[in-house]
Amino acid sequence: MTAPTGKLGVVMLCHADLDRAAQLARHWVMQGCPVVIHVDARTAEADFAGLATALHDLPDIRFSRRSPCEWGSFGIVQATLDASARLLADFPRVSHVLLACGSCLPIRPVAALHAHLARHPDTDFIESVTTADVGWTVGGLNEERFTLRFPFSWKRQRRLFDGYVALQRALRIRRRQPDGLVPHLGSQWWCLTRRSLQAIISHPDRPRIDRYFKRVWIPDESYFQSLVRQVSSRIESRSLTLAKFDYQGRPYTFYDDHLHLLRQTDAFFARKIWPQADLLYRTFLTPDGDRALALEPNPGKINRLFAKAVERRVKGRPGLYMQSRFPIRARGGTLSAAPYGVFTGFAELFHDFQPWLARALDARVHGHLFAFDRVEFAGGESVFKGGLSDSPTLRDYNPKSFLTNLIWNTRGETQCFQFGPADAQDICSFIAGDPNATVFVISGAFAVPLWQSGRSASDVRPEAARLQKVESDFLRALNAPETKARTRIWSLTDFIENPAEPLEQLVDLLNPRAAHRTTDLPQLLPLNGFGTFLQDLRNQGMAPVLMGDFPSDAELAQPEQTFARPKIVR
Repeated sequence: MTAPTGKLGVVMLCHADLDRAAQLARHWVMQGCPVVIHVDARTAEADFAGLATALHDLPDIRFSRRSPCEWGSFGIVQATLDASARLLADFPRVSHVLLACGSCLPIRPVAALHAHLARHPDTDFIESVTTADVGWTVGGLNEERFTLRFPFSWKRQRRLFDGYVALQRALRIRRRQPDGLVPHLGSQWWCLTRRSLQAIISHPDRPRIDRYFKRVWIPDESYFQSLVRQVSSRIESRSLTLAKFDYQGRPYTFYDDHLHLLRQTDAFFARKIWPQADLLYRTFLTPDGDRALALEPNPGKINRLFAKAVERRVKGRPGLYMQSRFPIRARGGTLSAAPYGVFTGFAELFHDFQPWLARALDARVHGHLFAFDRVEFAGGESVFKGGLSDSPTLRDYNPKSFLTNLIWNTRGETQCFQFGPADAQDICSFIAGDPNATVFVISGAFAVPLWQSGRSASDVRPEAARLQKVESDFLRALNAPETKARTRIWSLTDFIENPAEPLEQLVDLLNPRAAHRTTDLPQLLPLNGFGTFLQDLRNQGMAPVLMGDFPSDAELAQPEQTFARPKIVR
């Protein structure tokens, strides 16, 4: 017996494996969710007829007008608009609309999704990030996808596509954007309120907006993500769907042996599922979804696992030589006279990190040697050994010589200094290529001073986005195959889970002959409220990704999650 129509409607975009699409649609309807299905116009008519026959007994199933949906074209947007309009017209009780595809599998109970939407009745769940702030796209066409025209198919007419892009660049062509439109990018898979979706469909300037987006590159990643910013009263800039991509921008496919992995995430859906993954479909397409009713979704829980998978895929395992992953030996030798340490993010997290490090290592610990306003020598000195001045002008004339002179002039004494995205970055490539450098990074810690400033997320968003971009470039340099420096990188989330262990590691690496280890560690700043600050940045259109899956304030408040003064127990 069909469950009563609920407040969630589903738009399904399908083009292949329609037997699985029928199975998913039936599951949705049986859980009280009306469904409108769009089938790609390029799909064989016999396959479409078979899908319609398989679902003819369900009164809450509709089919929308079929459009060709070539990847990267406006057809996907048009199909979504047509199906959404049909859903809103035929099911007036629907309050939220979920966009899914024929390979999006619910991995939590639909009842949990209903409960979540009931707690957030006016919230639009859609990843929406400004291109000017965070450039996370793969393929090089970030802002240009909005300023150039793309009339040719990337897959079928690649030479014309590339040639026309090159011609427009040579002629310096720049399209005019519709008034009031701020381009945003994000995942194609969203869940919008009825009010916001209806406002987009009936937008008074929609004909002109549609004409503009018909020549935008991959508009399904930007059309709704941009327009929702004009009509929504509240946006949670995250998707409820787990959709992961590799370093080349290709989507991961989930198989039966990923069952344990999918059980670890609190996302409501996973994409994309292999059509023959019978175990996954049997496990999750049940009334309870094989999952407990967790309070809030958090697709980022397994982001670190995917990051490690990308690292393994790109860099391989130490000592493993094989045809598909043969390392390229970087050229060059030792660039400086002695080992030294570089610390990113530590001074931002600890009240007394520099004096503690000086005691633990018996080393000379400087502040930010490459700060823009002055060189922060240890002890506040204005002239350091070898006649080095604290003038940033003299330092920046040749930053490589500045650093090598400092190391040369202090041979026999370990030098350490702070370095961050707010510093002058010309020295980054030198540090990454120097075998004597040991670099310790807590990625995302740059946001802590911004949070402590007391300014609103909207005020600090441009600066946070700029610093994140700079730090991302630094991390990319550290992870490059030609890097010679020793590196230890933790996300902010990983670090605060157990601060004592990384601190002990850095002491061991920089002073392995120390007779003893101190148990008195620096005082970690209280971070209650920081999780809310990061979510506010997301809601303002920025994606703070370098911090990792930072716990919410509720999680920080739990006794087992209280990050008190760390101690080393021996």
